Amino acid sequence: MSMNVPYFDLKTQYAELREEIRAALDRVCRNAAFILGEEVVQFEKEFAAYCETKYCVALNSGTSALHLGLLAAGVQAGDEVITTPNTFIATAEAISYTGAKPVFADIDPAIANIDPAQIEKMITPRTKVILPVHLYGRPADLDAIMDIAKRHNLTVIEDACQAHGARYHGKRVGGSGQSAAFSFYPGKNLGAYGEGGALTTNDERVAQFARAMRDHGQAKRYFHDRVGYNYRMDGFQGAVLRVKLKHLNEWTAKRQEYSQLYRKLLANDRVELPVDDPRNECVYHLFVVYVDNRDTVRTALDARGVQSAIHYPVPVHLQKAYAALGHQRGAFPHTERACDRVFSMPLFPEMKMEQVEYAAKALAEIVVER
Repeated sequence: MSMNVPYFDLKTQYAELREEIRAALDRVCRNAAFILGEEVVQFEKEFAAYCETKYCVALNSGTSALHLGLLAAGVQAGDEVITTPNTFIATAEAISYTGAKPVFADIDPAIANIDPAQIEKMITPRTKVILPVHLYGRPADLDAIMDIAKRHNLTVIEDACQAHGARYHGKRVGGSGQSAAFSFYPGKNLGAYGEGGALTTNDERVAQFARAMRDHGQAKRYFHDRVGYNYRMDGFQGAVLRVKLKHLNEWTAKRQEYSQLYRKLLANDRVELPVDDPRNECVYHLFVVYVDNRDTVRTALDARGVQSAIHYPVPVHLQKAYAALGHQRGAFPHTERACDRVFSMPLFPEMKMEQVEYAAKALAEIVVER
């Protein structure tokens, strides 16, 4: 019997939260606090506590959070920032915004995150920052990265845009580097009803800098110490995120439960899965698999009612936007192989167990047939 398994379903989530959300939005309207405001202030406190950091600065996107984190670290034209080519392009774009050059290091294919051994090979006198990405909600190897940074006097900034609540050796991601960026794009584990992001840090100077720069460089109204940006969070988004944050642990537990079921049912040599370090906690923003003949497999899944997506089909170093860096295919073979074979299975907290079982069994049958 066929079954429809959507890739994602925000409508069902809203139906469950409707009354809470409407009450929260009404508070914003009654207080006319549409830009920043008390809902955003309270969200900043609550999300900082959740991330186990001292400070949270709410912004309009995760990209803005990366940009301000890099600026706070003093990154400027002529500098280099080492990051992974296996990420959404915003990671590299934020580096480019500062005038610095993104320098890529290949991934560890077991976890799809940047390989610390490759980072060390890419360090030059121009290197200023290491920017690891906790891709798909799986923490990068922070101990090794922090050790490299310490030995070379470099700053670490975490791209945690897909990793809300993930833990590395018991510690939440977002507090190990000088700062971290989170995205609240609607499809994220903690998603706004529009664009949103945040910078977390334990450094008061960084927090003060980010608060001023998000608001046109002003620390005091109409007194502008720097040329800043309009990176402020809307009051509506702060209100929505406060509602959703209360449910995040429950939603994460569901993602983890369904991911473990996927793992059990996909114990097949023809389906490769990223490795989970038992010392860490992956929050499974995405459940990705690696297969040969990906497009054919996805077409067969779609015919059985199972939707899927690709994150990401082209690595950043091969995107036209970064052609000027001069990279050719073969420059980062592990990343390229991952991007050729990866796709994401349906995963969201409101799924039914039967949908997970159906999707997993469909994939297992399709890869055997091929």
